[in-house]
This record gives sequence, structure tokens and C-alpha cells, in this order.
Amino acid sequence: MSVRLRVRFPIDDAQLSELHNTAFKTPGTVRPWARQLEHHALTWIGAFHGPDLIGFVQVAWDGGHHAFLLDTAVHPAWQHQRIGAALVEAATTEARKAGCDWLHVDYEPHLTPFYEQTCGFHPTTAALRRLSPIP
Repeated sequence: MSVRLRVRFPIDDAQLSELHNTAFKTPGTVRPWARQLEHHALTWIGAFHGPDLIGFVQVAWDGGHHAFLLDTAVHPAWQHQRIGAALVEAATTEARKAGCDWLHVDYEPHLTPFYEQTCGFHPTTAALRRLSPIP
């Protein structure tokens, strides 16, 4: 069975939380993804193997020319099979169709080869300010 990408698929909060928690090695909490995405995302894309959600990315935006990749995740058992690259490419296409001119992404240093060599992003100078205390 092949992997299929689905744009703006119906969100199952538990299913997406499980993928996100597994991919990012975070506590097993269930987040209200459906509400969050409906209210704040330009779009989202899931990678499915049969009924199983094995990859995800969301695109937030400023309502104008800038879109932002968030929560790019592929289940560890499915990594290194170009699923992440396919998700980012689909997100790029959706942002372009919405009229965005720029697609931004923040990533940790170990993801530099993925975002820069595989997905074609160029490094820029940016800054980050933490708004909540570190747990």
C-alpha cells in the first residue's frame, strides 16, 4: 500500500496528537488540533498509509504574502522515505496557490540538511523570544 497525501483532511485530535507526540518525543497529551487548525491555519496536509496518519505539516500565514511551516512531523518508522519532503512540497504548492510569496520555516540545527538541501530553503537571519517560562 502506498502513502497518500491529503490536504485539509478531517482532523482526529487523538490521532494527530499521537503522531506529534511520537515524532517530537513529547508527553502523551491530546491537543485540540481541529479547532486550532480551523481558526489559524491556511492549510494542513497529512500523509496516510491506509487509515494511519504517518506524517503531517501545517501552514500558518499572515493573511497576505507570508506563510509559515509548522509541526512538520513524520512517524519515526516512516522517516527517510521522502515523506517529509513530499509534505513540504505540497505545503509549498498550497501556499503558492493562496497567493503567498514567501514560505518561512524555523528548524533545529540537525534539520539543516533536510530543509536546506532536500527542500530548498535558504538560511536567513531571524530571532526568537521565549514568552513563557521554561518548564
